[in-house]
Amino acid sequence: MAARHRNRRRTAAIAVAVALIALPAAVGCDAVNKALDCVQTADSIADSVADLQQAVENAANDPTQTDDALNSIEQNLDKIGDKTDNADVNKAVDDLNEAVSNVRTAIKNGDETPDISPVTDAAGELTKVCTS
Repeated sequence: MAARHRNRRRTAAIAVAVALIALPAAVGCDAVNKALDCVQTADSIADSVADLQQAVENAANDPTQTDDALNSIEQNLDKIGDKTDNADVNKAVDDLNEAVSNVRTAIKNGDETPDISPVTDAAGELTKVCTS
């Protein structure tokens, strides 16, 4: 699991570097700052998704970890939503919010190991739109 987490961090770091290189020199500082904020927050969300995966695997030991990870994702999504007017980013944020909500509903309905693949997929899409 630790190797997978390191790989996610490495992938996120590469995505940040690519995003910064890909930004044209003619783009204003405000746009660069918004893009960087998006990438950094997407990286934080990737970490939270990894935490969520770990929490679901260990739900029997500490069910509060899942809720903490979901809260962390939602807080980071609020940060992105407040800082962007990009339609693709907003759609990715909405999709991830919906996926998180579905996991919460599954847990409330007694599912101790909910399917979090929609959360993982939506987080990946958010990272993709933040770096393109």
